[in-house]
Amino acid sequence: MTSVRRTATGLALLAALCVPGQAVAEPALPPAPPVLSLELDGDSFSLRDAFAILSGRPVAARLSPAARANMARTRAGALAVLDDQRVYGWNQALGPLKDLPLSSPQAEQFQRNVLRSHAAGVGEPLPDDVVRLAMILKANQMARGTVGVRPEVPQRLLAMVNAGVVPLMPQIGSLGTGDLQPQAAAGLAALGEDAPVRYRGEVGPASVLLPKAGLPRDFVFQAGEALPVISGSTVLAASLMHAVYRASVLADQAEGAFALFMEATRAERGSLDARTHRERRIPEQNAVAARLRAMVAGSRWMTEEGRKRLDPANYHPRVQDAVSVRAAPHIMAGLRHALADARRTLVREANASTSNPLIFKRDRGPGYEFVMGGNWDGSVMGHLADTLNAEIADVGVLSQELSGRLLSPRWSYGLPANLAGGTAGLNSGMVQVQTVAAALIPEMQVRATPAGTLSRPVKDGQEDHNTMAMASVRNLHENLDRLEIVLAVQYLMAAQGIDLIAGKMAGLPLGAVTRGLQAEIRRHIAPLSEDRYLTPDLERAVWLVRDRRLVPAVPSLPRRATVSTAAPAPAARPAPLSAPLSAPLSAHLSVPCARPGRGGC
Repeated sequence: MTSVRRTATGLALLAALCVPGQAVAEPALPPAPPVLSLELDGDSFSLRDAFAILSGRPVAARLSPAARANMARTRAGALAVLDDQRVYGWNQALGPLKDLPLSSPQAEQFQRNVLRSHAAGVGEPLPDDVVRLAMILKANQMARGTVGVRPEVPQRLLAMVNAGVVPLMPQIGSLGTGDLQPQAAAGLAALGEDAPVRYRGEVGPASVLLPKAGLPRDFVFQAGEALPVISGSTVLAASLMHAVYRASVLADQAEGAFALFMEATRAERGSLDARTHRERRIPEQNAVAARLRAMVAGSRWMTEEGRKRLDPANYHPRVQDAVSVRAAPHIMAGLRHALADARRTLVREANASTSNPLIFKRDRGPGYEFVMGGNWDGSVMGHLADTLNAEIADVGVLSQELSGRLLSPRWSYGLPANLAGGTAGLNSGMVQVQTVAAALIPEMQVRATPAGTLSRPVKDGQEDHNTMAMASVRNLHENLDRLEIVLAVQYLMAAQGIDLIAGKMAGLPLGAVTRGLQAEIRRHIAPLSEDRYLTPDLERAVWLVRDRRLVPAVPSLPRRATVSTAAPAPAARPAPLSAPLSAPLSAHLSVPCARPGRGGC
């Protein structure tokens, strides 16, 4: 869905650029990002690494020498005890056929057959950067030395990533009980079969494109090596990391859109008072309120003088604003809290053994033993995705409600009806822009239904409980797509509200940050005076959100740790709260890191 969505947005933006009389500033091409060098040891992969990969940075990844040595020892120990133990996927078949033995001569063909039979997924491929991240996560988990594969197996996956070869992993098929179908597609590509891959924009069979990338066409999985490739929720983890990355930036932009709304409606500052938020004892809520205070700092629109400007004779104090305004920091804090939970879990997941079976040194006596278990289960990530999706939907509902308030002179405290410019009635303004957001809300609410509660048995009852976590993450990404549009509506309408009353507010400045947000919108979209074709305006606003151009900047506040080698932004556009997706590194961390340094947050 993501690539189609972004292609459609690009085409719509191109169409918008062609509308007469509506000049749009040309976006500057970012400099080529530096190569991300990674040494994987199974214990040190961080979300900064993940976000760098998701930002599109080229990667040079390798196993650490210690990991390679540990993997070789485990492999030798596993083979030494294989004759004395019936082991799932090694000398026994899989799934409902688990009780059928495999002979040593069958081992190599079995590895290939496993990947062929399990590569049955369909649907649009996952985004390339998610696939790259999934392969690196798989290699890092293998580097822990508990699944019994040779070091050459994860190094083959890393060689493909380093060379720019991306397997096409279909999105539909995984039940969250391991990501069997998409990871099998990658496994087949690693073998050099005809599974499709992408290399330098060309899509074709791995057997053809691997040699073009300078890699050997053929690779052989030996006994027990195919199952660790497909077992585990690695694709799920990569997809959820991508969702967390996207949601973190949208959370920033939701705060910016709300700050601009407060300016347009000249809202009461009392709801942001630090004392009341401290009394709730929720750190994320305190942080949201602090950022909002910083965004509107210096605003004289949000004062008694500003509130009297539109109709001084009939002005009455508000006492307090509506619930959607007063509770906005609390609602947006819920999203921040869910993101913090997801980050903690994903750091653990990236550095964990999630396959089945696992191989351990014996607690008593020499040698190794196989242990069959369920570490591939993705329930925790699936439920986190459901929770995050509920918070995303709630922020969408809030944004749509705020946009609706801007249309009403009574609810907006005097903004022109429908935000119409020119002669009201002759001009209908932005009433239909707001319905775009309203149309998306029921879709978001339906997609926020937790898929993690919808388990069903498959495979002759051998897999009788399934997390459905991939459905949860797919729903989450679809709602992130929708939230981008809903926030774009709010930004567009709030900016229009500010422009419509700017004349009466002459001499009163906007806040320190909201002033910059308003200016950025007006760099690309002209104010609405007389009615005009509005689809291009809204498409531009959506592009601004998706291109991270409306991430508010609060440089004076202590914020999440950020590492970046990007060129500094111009003075008119200070560094954003969350690094944009095109930045080399990003660390969307709203809570203190429990594991600073290697392997930390």
